[in-house]
Amino acid sequence: METSIPLARLHADIESRAQAIRADHPQWPCGKGCAGCCRRLADVPQLTAQEWDLLRAGLATLPAERLGQISRDLAALADQREPPVVCPLLDQLTDACPVYAQRPVACRSYGFYAQRDRGLHCGDIEAQVAAGALADVVWGNHDAIDRQLASLGGARPLTEWFARWQSGKQAAEQYPPARSDGAPPRSEE
Repeated sequence: METSIPLARLHADIESRAQAIRADHPQWPCGKGCAGCCRRLADVPQLTAQEWDLLRAGLATLPAERLGQISRDLAALADQREPPVVCPLLDQLTDACPVYAQRPVACRSYGFYAQRDRGLHCGDIEAQVAAGALADVVWGNHDAIDRQLASLGGARPLTEWFARWQSGKQAAEQYPPARSDGAPPRSEE
């Protein structure tokens, strides 16, 4: 799946900011194996259609058993009423994301961007800032990220995108495509 130009540009900008911060702070806590943010989400992730298209391409490459676990974890979110939300994509055994290359903007920017009146969101990073560390970090502006995302269209919860995708897959399995000659599909008898 090819990423749209505006989304690809946004990803590149975020990655550039994250690399610059990591270059100056090699022990930066955000990275593979941390998963603190993935285990303490305030709500179900919201994705634009372009973000979902990219994420769906990554999900489609996963083994059926992993996709089944993600489906069960997403279904469990329907009953969860209070935060924190654990990201249903997180591999709980490895603390790694199986679709890291296709992850949404919120995941890419977390820990590197600050939001006016909301702070940094990461307790580990906020503790370091409170202790006087990280004073030299040039944080990204998350409000600007939100404006760029809004320009890509409305967002929907991951649970909704996933349910629609699964419904479409089930319908495709139940109703095979028509033959090119217009005749009904042949039976397998």
